[in-house]
Amino acid sequence: MQSEIVIEQITDKQTKSNTARLILESLRDWFELEQAREQYIADSCNQLMVAALQQGQPVGFLCLKETGKDTVELAVMGVLRKYQRHGIGRELCEEAKRLAMKEGYSFIQVKTVKMGLYEDYDKTNLFYQSMGFKEFEMFPELWDTQNPCQIYVMALYGETKGDLT
Repeated sequence: MQSEIVIEQITDKQTKSNTARLILESLRDWFELEQAREQYIADSCNQLMVAALQQGQPVGFLCLKETGKDTVELAVMGVLRKYQRHGIGRELCEEAKRLAMKEGYSFIQVKTVKMGLYEDYDKTNLFYQSMGFKEFEMFPELWDTQNPCQIYVMALYGETKGDLT
């Protein structure tokens, strides 16, 4: 990589939309369904977003959506292909954890396809596990029978708030 990558929160709705569109449209093999891709882009405007920027240009992003008063979901994440496998996803997750704690959340959850069915999703599962996410529950038919949904969770309070005793 030529210049440093900066991770920062994005708050402007149009910038969020533009960032999500740029990244997701470049990753059509992962976000191939246009309707779903457009929904991610539309939803990103109202979610917490952190982005990886190189010389002010987005190379990756991650959105968090509230799913309960104490929980956010890692709703969508993408990194431009040429920047993948350089730790940017990890940095985005770490910054998202800090942001979620700052906003007062206690947990982050993420949904993906159950381990053991598709090599690409196995890599995704291993990534989330390496970030500290723990298996929570598997829903065999949430999406469809070919794509059983694995939910992972991570407690945030132990990160900086100490014991809750």
